This record gives sequence, structure tokens and C-alpha cells, in this order.
Amino acid sequence: MPLMELKSASPAAAPITPEPAPGTCVRVERPEAGLALVVLAPPHRKTTILDLALMRDLLAALESLAKDRELKGLVICGREPLSFAVGADLDALAAVKDLQTATELARFGQRVFQTLADIAAFKVAAVGGPVPGGAYELALACDRIVLAEHPSSRIGLPETQLGILPGWGGCQRLPRRVGVPAALEAILSGKLYAPRPAYKRGLVDRLAWPENLLSVAKDIALARKRCARKQRGAWAFLIDKNPLAKNVIAKRALAEIRAKTRGHYPAPEAALRLVLAAPATPLATGLENEARALGELAISSTCKNLVRVFRLSEEAKRLSRDEGGADASAMTRAGVVGAGVMGAAIAGLMAERGLTARLADLAPDALDSAVRSHRERTGKAASKRILEAHQARAAIDRLQTSQQIVGFGNCELVVEAVAERLEVKRKVLGALAAQMRDDAILATNTSSLSVEAMAQGLPHPERVVGMHFFNPVHAMPLVEIVRGKQTSDLTVRRTAKLALQLGKTPVVVADVPGFLVNRILGPYLDEALRLVDLGLAPERIDKLALEFGMPMGPIELIDEVGLDIASHAAESLHAGYGGRMEPCALAGRVLALGAKGKKSGDGFYRYRQDAAKGRPVKLGAREDLARLRSQAGMSPPEISDAGVLDHLILSMLGEAVRCLEEGVARDARELDLATIFGMGFAPFRGGLLRYADERGAKDVVAAMRRMQQVPEVLSRGASRERFNPCALLASMAESGARFHAS
Repeated sequence: MPLMELKSASPAAAPITPEPAPGTCVRVERPEAGLALVVLAPPHRKTTILDLALMRDLLAALESLAKDRELKGLVICGREPLSFAVGADLDALAAVKDLQTATELARFGQRVFQTLADIAAFKVAAVGGPVPGGAYELALACDRIVLAEHPSSRIGLPETQLGILPGWGGCQRLPRRVGVPAALEAILSGKLYAPRPAYKRGLVDRLAWPENLLSVAKDIALARKRCARKQRGAWAFLIDKNPLAKNVIAKRALAEIRAKTRGHYPAPEAALRLVLAAPATPLATGLENEARALGELAISSTCKNLVRVFRLSEEAKRLSRDEGGADASAMTRAGVVGAGVMGAAIAGLMAERGLTARLADLAPDALDSAVRSHRERTGKAASKRILEAHQARAAIDRLQTSQQIVGFGNCELVVEAVAERLEVKRKVLGALAAQMRDDAILATNTSSLSVEAMAQGLPHPERVVGMHFFNPVHAMPLVEIVRGKQTSDLTVRRTAKLALQLGKTPVVVADVPGFLVNRILGPYLDEALRLVDLGLAPERIDKLALEFGMPMGPIELIDEVGLDIASHAAESLHAGYGGRMEPCALAGRVLALGAKGKKSGDGFYRYRQDAAKGRPVKLGAREDLARLRSQAGMSPPEISDAGVLDHLILSMLGEAVRCLEEGVARDARELDLATIFGMGFAPFRGGLLRYADERGAKDVVAAMRRMQQVPEVLSRGASRERFNPCALLASMAESGARFHAS
């Protein structure tokens, strides 16, 4: 496929706008003698993306400027100080299927940026707002980079998070600019840096207020202002060009990469090799190696799935908009009732994200603990320069506490996070309804109770909604927005807007027991327990799950959650769905010994408190598991590794398809997003239903049928019902249909 046909091959590109006329995406201005402004201003997009139309026009403009012998300075900028470019065209990347086209795409981007680098005039990039990936690589081709000092500004190379690497010169120019160690940190982490950390690390050369960005860049380009680049001095020789030092760095980095990725993500290792070699490799050779590596990665299933997950997370942001595209208003005041682990974290997050947050609890100790935790988090953020000192102080001041359910009258939304008892929650919501405005939202963070049941008897039940956060609140990216039968569309949109304000990804789910994520996760955890009850070692089960790509093994996850909490959730699912969710008795036997998991020092594993690490450390499986099994003394049957994984993964998959069949999630795309962001299902596999597509529904159904033929101890209590394919899955196996079109 010729390179310039890539855009038309992108399924998402055509509906945006018609192809712009040549020369309309880039504007060249000459504000004064010897100076040129190259302005990225594509008419066919509100947000500037480095698509082929823009890159074509940029190349033409740069080739023309390269011939101007009177040119002394060049500034490349966006149409607004906080709108430079948000990176390359992911739709075009997703459309590429063959190695030759992918490699040519990389070479074309390199050619454009090298044309900029070769211009004799002094070149300055004036950037602001999001400057990720290809946008930063464009800036790296300039002599200096000036970044707008603003909260929206973030700059870096996140490509490894998408299964690729910086292939338009990033793996070559960044190590030459900041050195190998700093470049590896930036590229392997995929982090987008705020202005001050970016300046401190040498990723940019100057910070300027947005209103001064262009004037500062012009003065630097024409040498009216001095802007020195940070020099590394002897360190460049001692580290970057020292084979011994680089060998030490390589071994350490490779060990960290493999421990984190378990071999499922090839991009970090490829980037590591390129960055290490860059300082001692001619630029042209390094760029060609980079293009070839990018080409190979871009056509991999890992890249396709990670790009797809990114696009799904971006689509989730539309949940706060109505059919006409109008966005719900941002909230400024919100509250939480219940200062337990979840409630305290939710209120703290609200305050950190700029909302005035009110937290109420009857227990003064709980409120004190919540305030301490909030102060510690903001203090750490300030010490790492994630927040300025005044921002940290403001975040602390925005968290208000009360021992009574009072003072919520001005809140636009309040989340109740009290004990999981319906009568308690309804009482709290009633007290809130009595003092809040009729259009204020009453939200519940319940994980197991019906939102519809909570709304009964409350005035304006259309404003009652579930807002289910996951633990730990600050780390887990998903929020389930649970729509009750009477919950209005406006309430859903406004709640989604708050989730986005808090930096979370929302998905809308139906009001059913366990909602979506916990309902799918339940069979997975229970199946793992049944395998242990059968005699399989917890270590083996967890190891296989990790190798599959799960972030934590199921048995260790039960210990992490707590056997008491996990057992309560299992009973709720059993009550809601009957036999196929009947919980394994083994968890109850362990819990009866007082073993609650990591928090108590033992569960299915033993733990000890590590003073140096400040947390419990897993020692090994408890010694008395054999005695606690349903059929103690019997030898465990032989189950292959593939069979163990089928028990685990297909138990989730069967329930996921039932959720899709019942409309618990809107479609397969949202369900896959929820499984990745809510339970950590292997991102490189693209989600649970994407995995089913790659395996094939026919093979999935055949494997599920095999799971029904198992030893007696596993079949007790009709647990094999979970492997009975629902009508939707059976029909897909018969017809060869897929959950996703591509």
C-alpha cells in the first residue's frame, strides 16, 4: 500500500472531515525580517494531529524555508499557546497491516523531522498543552524547546504504552539531549511530564507563561534572549559512551522490564536497545534501525490491542456529553459520607482534583485518619514537584470534615460510602436528600446492593445513581456508573463528568448484582479456590495467571482484598445468580481460623511485616491447606497448565458474555474496557471479549464443554453451570461470529 493511501485506509479517519486541500494544514508567517513562524493549523480537525495531510504540508513548508538564505530564526508552534499537537494519527497506525507500509510510515515521519533539523536557521519549538509522542519528537528536531508553564502542559514519549516506540527520531534525539539514563526513564515509563519536572530533566530548555510563549520563542530564535541547553559534561563520556557503564544499565533495565512485562510487551526491550546504542551510532543509521523496529512493532497484535484500548478510553470521555455533543458542567463542590478506606480516599481525591470536598463520619478517629492520609499524599506530591507548594496547601484546605451529616446543602453530588447494609445506606441518603437541592445527585459507592432499592421512597429518585470506585481509589482507573431504573440520562452524564474530573474512566452499567466487574471477577476467584480445594498449589495457580498477563494471581488477590470482604461479595453474587455462583467452602474454612488475608498476616498465604519496605511481604502458602480441603487426603488430579488457565479465564468469559446478552454493558467495547481498567485483564490481549475473538467462539465453547467434565469435588454445588455457554455464545460458535468487527 502506498504511504499516502494510509489515511483513506483508516476506518475512523473518513468521518472526521473531507481531506484538506494541499497546503492548508500549515501556515508560514513572516512577522519580521529573518524570522519565520511555522504554525500547525489543520482546518479539518479541532485538535491538531500529525496525520499524513499535515505532515505532507509541513514537509513542503520546511523544504521551501530550507532554500531561504536570509532566514535566521524559525519558530514552530500551534494555533494557540496551549494547543500544539497531540501526537501522531493513531487511526492510520491501526490501519497498517504489513511491515513494509509500517516501516515506510516511520521513515516518512523521520524525513519530515530531519528536514526541519537540517535547516540552517536557529529553530525553536514553542509548545504547550499536551505534547505527547510524535509532537515531542517534532520539538526534539529543533535547537531549543520552550514549554508553556500551565497545568494542562504535559510532554513526553508515551509510545511504549501503545506497544510501539518513538520512531520519528525520539529514540535517537532524546538520549543525545538528556543522556541515556534520563532518556530510558522517559521512554520506558511512557510518562508525560509537567512543565517543571520536564525542565529539571532537560526535556525542555525554557518555561514561559502561555501569554509570553511565542514572544519568548521569537527572541530566542533571533538570539535576542539567551537560552542555554543543559550540559552533561563528563557524564556524557562516563556513561553514554562507556560500554561498561551501559552494560550495567542494560542489565538492570532489562531485568526490570522483564519482571514487569513477563515477555508480553516487546516494545520496551526494543526501545532499550536503540537508546543504549544511540550515542555511539551515526544518526542516519540510528534512525533506520528505529524505523525498522517501529515497523515490526506497529503490525503486532500487542500494538493493535493497546491502541484499541487507548481509543476506547478516549471514547469513554463522551459519556458526559448529550446527543448534540454538549458537555455536562464541571462540578465544584462534592461530598462523601463515610470516612472508611474508600470514603476517605474518594474525598481526598476530590480535594486533590480541585473540588471543595466535605467528608462526614460519626467517628472522629476515622476523620482524623482521613485527613492525615490526605496530607501525606499531597505532601509527597509536593516533594516530587507534581504539585507546587501552594497547590498542595490548597488541596489540603479543600477537604472539610464533619461528625454530622450536615453542611451538604451546596454540594452538587454526594457519595455515600457507609456500611454495606441497605437500611443504613437508605437512612444516609434520606438525610442527604432533606438538605440538598432537588437537582443535586445522590450517589452510592455500593459494590453489592441495588441502586433501585436505595432510591425507593426518596424524593426525585431520578437523581440517585451508583458511583462504584475500586480499591485502591487513587490507583484504579475505572468508575462504574450504575444506572437504576429511574436514573435520568442527565444524572448519568453529570456523574460521568465528575468521574472524568477525578481522572477516572467511566463506564455505564446496569443495576444488577455485582454490576459488571465484580460479577465477572467472582467466578474467576471462585474457580481458583476450587482448584486449591482440589489440591493444586496456590503458587502454581497464581504463577500461571501472571504468565497469562493478569496483574496479580487470583489467590493472592483474595488475600489482598481480604477473605471477609471477598466472602461477603461471593455470598451476594450467590444470592443474585444462584447455583453457578455458589461459593467454594474453602474460603469459609480459612476465614474461620481468623485468617483474613494480608491485613491479618495470613490468609491463603503467610505474611510478615517488613519494616524496611513498610508493608507485609508474602512468605508462602499456609501449611494446613491440605487438611482444610473438602476431600482431605486425596491426591490432586493432574490438570495441565492450559487446563488450569481455561478454568480461570473461561469462567470469567462465560459470565462476561451473559452480561453482554443481558445488556449490563452497552456493547463489547465497553465491556472490554471495564475488564482491563477494573480488574486488570491483560491489556495486551485487548480485553476479555477481544481474547475470545482471537481464540474463536467455537474453540471457547468446546473448551467450556470440557470444563463441565471435571472431578466430583469441583462439580459440587452446580459450579459447572458457569461453563454452560449462554445462548449468545452458543450461536456465535455456530455461526463463526465475532464480538468485534475487527
